[in-house]
Formats: sequence, structure tokens, C-alpha cells
Amino acid sequence: MRQNYKNMNNNSNNKNLLIDKFNRPIKYLRISVTDKCNMRCFYCLPKDYRDFTVPERRLNFIQIEKIVNAFANLGVQSVRLTGGEPLVRAGICDLVRTIKNNKNITDLSMSTNASLLIDKAYDLKQAGLDRLNVSLDSMNPKTFHDITCGFKLSDTLNGLEVAKKEGITPIKINMVIMRGINDNDIDNMIEYCMENKFVLRLIEAMPVGIGGRKARDYYINLNEVIDDLKQKYNLIKTEFMGSGPAKYYKIMDTNFKIGFITPISQHFCDACNRVRLSVDGMLYLCLGEDNKVDLRRHLMQNISDDGLEQIIKDAILKKPEKHTFSKESTTYRPMSFTGG
Repeated sequence: MRQNYKNMNNNSNNKNLLIDKFNRPIKYLRISVTDKCNMRCFYCLPKDYRDFTVPERRLNFIQIEKIVNAFANLGVQSVRLTGGEPLVRAGICDLVRTIKNNKNITDLSMSTNASLLIDKAYDLKQAGLDRLNVSLDSMNPKTFHDITCGFKLSDTLNGLEVAKKEGITPIKINMVIMRGINDNDIDNMIEYCMENKFVLRLIEAMPVGIGGRKARDYYINLNEVIDDLKQKYNLIKTEFMGSGPAKYYKIMDTNFKIGFITPISQHFCDACNRVRLSVDGMLYLCLGEDNKVDLRRHLMQNISDDGLEQIIKDAILKKPEKHTFSKESTTYRPMSFTGG
């Protein structure tokens, strides 16, 4: 496994760095290309939700390219395409290819539920996608069906198998842990990920989005899970670093890694290196807060490249020191709108 994915933190070839007021370098842009999804995970996008962004309000690919180029000129090297489900956006492989053509972007990833990878994995690999983060909350078909409001586990597993055969690596599996829902399925997920050489990341349920209130009801402090897994699997800390906030452990005498993402019990705001671009062009400076800047409005006014870069630099200075949500709070902006 490559550490720090292609030296993504080395900005020596870029002319500037984005530094916020708290001396944090911003190196990571997450882009929601659609707020629609073919699944309906109850903690994210409930089945009856229909208030999606209309097509004419979505950023088009030319606009996304312009924004990515501006961030790349300012030192950002890592981009992730998210949603919703990015694979439902028509032409997504063309966007991957366009972003990959920017030589300053050295790490291009995608968050997906993998159910559509059967038909897309080859094209994504050919377009230059570096890696995948896959949402998979259970290895139990019934539990998966219940979480996603009716979808088949086999679709996601088959998509993962195709992506693996196409050579997309690394693949990270993201599992949101919910008490009484899937907390008894962690061992099965570890076994699956070990067998397939996937990196597993366990995530605390966050009170974000339309389904955030339900997620709050099933919250588990992941420190409980870490203590349990230490006993079962002889976990030891590792210096492995990805591009995001996970703290990694490994099973002794193996190369298998488990990351823990703890936005509630042990927030990681002091090392936050990312901002998020919503499907309608809002630049959100924090997932848990409403600090934002409307980049689409400036693009519609034909802003120059230099002007856009200046707006981004000014925006970064509005990034808050930390989020304020807790397991008792809820941020009602849909997670699919800004991307995970």
C-alpha cells in the first residue's frame, strides 16, 4: 500500500498554498457532482426525499474544471468526486479524464456505493481514477436491504469485484457503525476486507443531513469499538496516513489496516485539510457548519482565472476553527448536497 498516495502533501510544484486563519494548509477538494443517489440509506437520504437540485442549477463540467484548475494552481493536489452517487451523473468518466489531465492533481478519487461499478469500473480506470472509497455498511443481505431501503448487497459486492479486477487500488470500505443495526457485523466486514486486501474505515454516525436525526439515535462512540477490537485482533497503532481524518490501526503481523473516523467523540478539526464544493457551486468550508461562498455566481459573471483564485483564497479565511455538531445536534443540509 502506498503511503500518502503519490506524495499528495508535497506542494513544491505549486506556486501558492491555501492557509486558513488557524495555519491549516488546505490540500483537498471534495466535489459533489450530484445530490441524487440510486440508493436510499436511511441515515443519509430517506426514500421519500425529492428536493434535488434541478439540472440548470448544477455546476456543469466546464465550471467544475475551472474551479479544479483554480484550486490546483493554489496548491491543492487531491480531489474526490462524491455525491449522492457520482456514477449516476452522465459523462462522469469524461470529468475524471478532464481532472486527471491537470498535472498538479496527483490524487483523484471517488466515493461510491459501487452498485454501478460493474459497467463503469473499466472506463474509470482508463480515464485515470486513482482510487475508490466505497460505502458498505453491512455484509448481511437483510441488514444491507434495510439500511438502503430495498437494495441488494450483491450489486455492491459485484461492483467491488469488477473494480478490483480492473486494478483500481487502493479501495477503501467505509462502514458507518450504528448501534443495534450493524454493530454486530464488524467481524464479518473485517474478514471480507482482509480477504480482498481492502482498507476498512469505521465511521461514527454523524447528525448531518435529512436522515441525521435517525443517525443520532443509533450513535456509537467508536472508542468502545476500538477497545473491543484491540482485544479480539491485537490491534496496534500505525503511522499510515491517508488524505483524510482517519486514525489507523493494523492487525499485528499483517498488513491489514482499519481506520477510525470519529467526528463526534474525538473531532479532528485541528488537522482539517479539506473544503467541499456542493452540486450547485457553493464552497462549504466545514461539513458541520454553514460557512460558504457562492462560486457559481462568480462563474456565471465570467470571472477571470486570477479573480476566481482570489475569491477562493478569501473564502479559506472564513473556514471555522471547528464544527459544533454533537450527537444531540443535527445539521439539516443533505449530506449528498455537499458530499461526504
